[in-house]
Amino acid sequence: MTVEADRGIPFAVAFDDVVANVERVIRGKRTAVELAVICLFAEGHLLVEDVPGLGKTTLARSLAASVNAGCHRIQFTPDLLPADITGTNVFNQRAAEFAFRPGPVFANLVIADEINRASPKTQSALLEVMEEQRVTVDGTRYPVPLPFMVIATQNPVDMDGTYALPEAQLDRFLMRLRIGYPTLDAELEILEGRQVGRRVEDLRPVMRAEDVVAHAERTLAVHVAPAVRRYVVQVVAATRTRHDVLRLGASPRGSVALLRAVQVRAASAGRAFATPDDVKALAGPVLAHRLVLSPEAELRRVTAEDVVAEVLDAVPSPRRLVGA
Repeated sequence: MTVEADRGIPFAVAFDDVVANVERVIRGKRTAVELAVICLFAEGHLLVEDVPGLGKTTLARSLAASVNAGCHRIQFTPDLLPADITGTNVFNQRAAEFAFRPGPVFANLVIADEINRASPKTQSALLEVMEEQRVTVDGTRYPVPLPFMVIATQNPVDMDGTYALPEAQLDRFLMRLRIGYPTLDAELEILEGRQVGRRVEDLRPVMRAEDVVAHAERTLAVHVAPAVRRYVVQVVAATRTRHDVLRLGASPRGSVALLRAVQVRAASAGRAFATPDDVKALAGPVLAHRLVLSPEAELRRVTAEDVVAEVLDAVPSPRRLVGA
């Protein structure tokens, strides 16, 4: 069995088309690209964190360029205001009334570039729209178009001029991923690609916005056996008992996000059912950024990814999948 969209194209084929298109620009980082595309079809938001110059913004732009949908880019700076993101009411002198002028958040794909360079007040402007897909201005609610995805980039919090994202903001991102330095061969391909026109500006869309919605709906049909659902919950719940290294474990939103991502990963492999391996592959990107380390863990240089890996080792994986 395979998961198919309305046009009859198998989801796995459509998934590979988007991945291949992004990889025309992002070379040697297939895992990061696949995770970003999983996030797109899981209808979640993506946080890309790494040091400058590794292609965070390029990855976001390449993903946006692969979908024929409305895309706005917001450059976050210390002087950016919440109204610069959400929009504001402007007085129309001719009509003698106020009219709402939408901000750049009203798009299918919103690139929040260097999100942690804006003040916490400005960052909070995204809280409502990332969770409820709407913006409230002066008591009036305005829905954003669907699909809706925020692709945010940020530099490590220990770099100059950055503000740490609050826990509530981080919890709204379905995934956080890091790109990392490319291999020597991949870096050579990057240099050669720029000479032969493999740039973001040269990418052409391979999917329409409505196709993204259709494929996302089809992935909801991926069967998740009760044993796998319980495994998801057990993994997430185990993070809440690690009081030796964590001040805060993952929330139930983390369980929902992990299950949704697992369905998309299974569908991308052409399967109509999820497996424990899907959970293990996605637990780090989906859960690590939701964990708050204790001061002792930070002194010991324990990372959230280390904690997730330890939890996966400790929680028994189901051996038999009923109905898979």
